[in-house]
Amino acid sequence: MTSATRPTRTPTPRSVQAVYYTLTLGNTLAASFIWGINTLFLLDAGLTNLEAFAANAFFSAGMFLFEIPTGVVADTLGRRASYLLGTVTLAVTTVLYWLLWVWESPFWAWAVVSILLGLGFTFFSGAVDAWLVDALRATEYRGSLETVFGRAMIVGGAAMLAGSVLGGVIAQLTNLGVPFLIRGAVLAVMFVVAALTMRDLGFTPERGEGPIKATGTVLRASVKYGLGNPPVRWLMLATPFTAGVGIYVFYALQPYLLELWGDEGAYSIAGLAAAILSGAGIVGGLIAPFVRRLFHKRTSAILLATVSSAVVLIALSFTNNFWVAIVLLAVWGIASSVDDPVHRAYLNDMIPSKQRATVLSFDSLLGSAGGAVFQPILGRSADLSGYAGSMLWSGLITAVAAPFVLLSRAQHPTADTVVEVTSAPPAGDEPATDAATPTP
Repeated sequence: MTSATRPTRTPTPRSVQAVYYTLTLGNTLAASFIWGINTLFLLDAGLTNLEAFAANAFFSAGMFLFEIPTGVVADTLGRRASYLLGTVTLAVTTVLYWLLWVWESPFWAWAVVSILLGLGFTFFSGAVDAWLVDALRATEYRGSLETVFGRAMIVGGAAMLAGSVLGGVIAQLTNLGVPFLIRGAVLAVMFVVAALTMRDLGFTPERGEGPIKATGTVLRASVKYGLGNPPVRWLMLATPFTAGVGIYVFYALQPYLLELWGDEGAYSIAGLAAAILSGAGIVGGLIAPFVRRLFHKRTSAILLATVSSAVVLIALSFTNNFWVAIVLLAVWGIASSVDDPVHRAYLNDMIPSKQRATVLSFDSLLGSAGGAVFQPILGRSADLSGYAGSMLWSGLITAVAAPFVLLSRAQHPTADTVVEVTSAPPAGDEPATDAATPTP
């Protein structure tokens, strides 16, 4: 049988999930090679704590600047196109980051490339989840979104465990730059994988408008279905406090654990922080659907995770024992991992298909805004009062998110109580769990 007559395999919910998990595995593996040593890499390049976390803040600022434009790319050119652009951009900017380290470049150069790294990640944020949800509905998936996102947490956690441990070990055996080169190579492989396996299903890109007009059209609709929709708005306003603090804590734990361990050259110990969080991600992904079933409302699970995270970070600031810090780190990781699939499922069930990628990108944008604001502040607090003091402030800032979750809950959206996808609405229609409809 020739290729011209070979039948095309009909996509199924299982095949859609297989592609999604493969993309999650590759993306996380690529990123995690440097997660365990990124802060040490920046400090080794001659940056101070303030400059290192300011560089991370410029990364968050890049995500803030480009979230909406790249969300428009996903909603107009297609989610597959957005993903492919993201892999190319990240591969190139990762190599540039390595070159800055080789050349011992000034801070302004780190700031510029960090912004471009943020651009690369914005092509992913929103687009991949939007692709998944639309494809599942197009193939008439009837299961729980929490289950799919929970499994993705397990896959991502396993990839993060492998990548972060290998990254730390490879850095110790070679140097801090090699993991960045490996990351670039894995991203190149993922470009090929996505080009061969990813197809836009249940969604037709709007290509009739020019880029400026399309940006305005999608942005207006995104504001309507995002900030204009009360339960979505309040949930998204919690994101700067949780995500903004989360990215600081993730990277600050590397030098903090080395400080508690007593050996600043033990890069494998720094990688241990990322490895523990990856293991916590696996556990959180496994138990997230079960935790969700313990509560009538999704917001109850989100609130529990938020409060638990705040309490653990405050407790972490008062310990000077390495092993106690390890236990608290694991608890924080599990709480965050339980929150993630429930948060994403809740948000996705309140967004129409055509605006899904951009609204999800807007949620990520707010998280990036929080990172851009809080990282340099917390980095400066680490310079003044140590990493322990910055953990205390991190816990207090995280706690600010709780009232916003309660405000989202108070709107009584039907998405708060939905457990399974029960219908597959046509692309562009209101989702079956319309947030504007109160629970009877």
